[in-house]
Amino acid sequence: MSFLSDALGRIKPSPTIAVTNKAAELKAQGKDVIGLGAGEPDFDTPDHIKDAGIEAIRSGQTKYTGVDGTPALKKAVAEKFKRENGLDYAVDQITVNSGGKHTIFNALMATVNPGDEVIIPAPYWVSYPDMVQLAGGTPVFIEATIDTGFRITAEQLDAAITPKTKWVILNSPSNPSGAAYSAEHLRTLADVLLKHPHVWILSDDMYEHIVYDDFKFATIAAVEPKLYDRTLTMNGASKAYSMTGWRIGYAGGPKQLIKAISAIQSQSTSNPCSVSQAAAVAALNGPQDFLKERAKVFQQRRDLVVKMLNDAEGITCPTPEGAFYVYPSCAGMIGKTTPDGKVLNNDEDVATYLLESVGVAVVHGAAFGLSPHFRISYATSTEVLTEACTRIQKACAVLK
Repeated sequence: MSFLSDALGRIKPSPTIAVTNKAAELKAQGKDVIGLGAGEPDFDTPDHIKDAGIEAIRSGQTKYTGVDGTPALKKAVAEKFKRENGLDYAVDQITVNSGGKHTIFNALMATVNPGDEVIIPAPYWVSYPDMVQLAGGTPVFIEATIDTGFRITAEQLDAAITPKTKWVILNSPSNPSGAAYSAEHLRTLADVLLKHPHVWILSDDMYEHIVYDDFKFATIAAVEPKLYDRTLTMNGASKAYSMTGWRIGYAGGPKQLIKAISAIQSQSTSNPCSVSQAAAVAALNGPQDFLKERAKVFQQRRDLVVKMLNDAEGITCPTPEGAFYVYPSCAGMIGKTTPDGKVLNNDEDVATYLLESVGVAVVHGAAFGLSPHFRISYATSTEVLTEACTRIQKACAVLK
């Protein structure tokens, strides 16, 4: 009889972290590997944010803080929501957590009971279904295919909702596809949700500031204020401010939910890192002009990767509206044979082939719930991306 929890049987290790680790392993063995699996900006944390962290250490801000954030950071978060999203949250409607993943985990643990369903559009960020299952819930997937721009329709959402539905998770711009929902598209989803008052909405806005081609970011509680009382609007410092390692996520929502999240946090991690919180205050309250500059660089990289992948035989790559991922279809590679006689039966075979034949590490689409695709993160230099895409083109060209 195993001494391990049954809950462990409901989850699997993160495939994106596994790919990153595999690439690092091969590099350590002296292999020439380009890792395109990691979902983090290659830009450094801006100096004014780092300085705020250093100053916090020097001034002794190294003690426990309030369980779910310092008053200064909660105030900065509330001001951010008002300034950028037109959402009014009081300080007691704000939670601060150890990264965006922690925010979502806490929210699901605080609300999901066995038998509850959580609707997740696929392709999805790899952690959503596992967190739902860890909380005892059942993930329900809606396929958002390449034909709909990786966005779910109002009809699909309406059909997926049952009396057991507790949450719908909306991630825009999306990891892994980069697809983003306009205010008009969110309006159609909001109209469905207004008909189902028992359903809560978790709006994962982590890539809010990484959008392209004049796309206007929108979040559902601002698009439809009647959904405000059952929406958790979640964000964080990781992607916009290149603070992945600082681990600060936050959200605004109804007091009752925020209080429940705080209760979970009080008996698990307690407060997020005090130094990181001080740095996050500087991030939210400080200059924001560099966000657009960085988005421009990401857009140039996106355009390069989309063009080069579309020039590869057997690959079709749509142009995403945001984030720093592409999610190309590799349907044209499936069924083909590699030079050493292996048949590519699925997107996992394709990812393995790219890694073993040309040393490019990508994450296979099945990990995100929609095949046959793979995900590339273009949060790395133009030179590296050019070399990686050239290698992918060569790998595709020799398939029979």
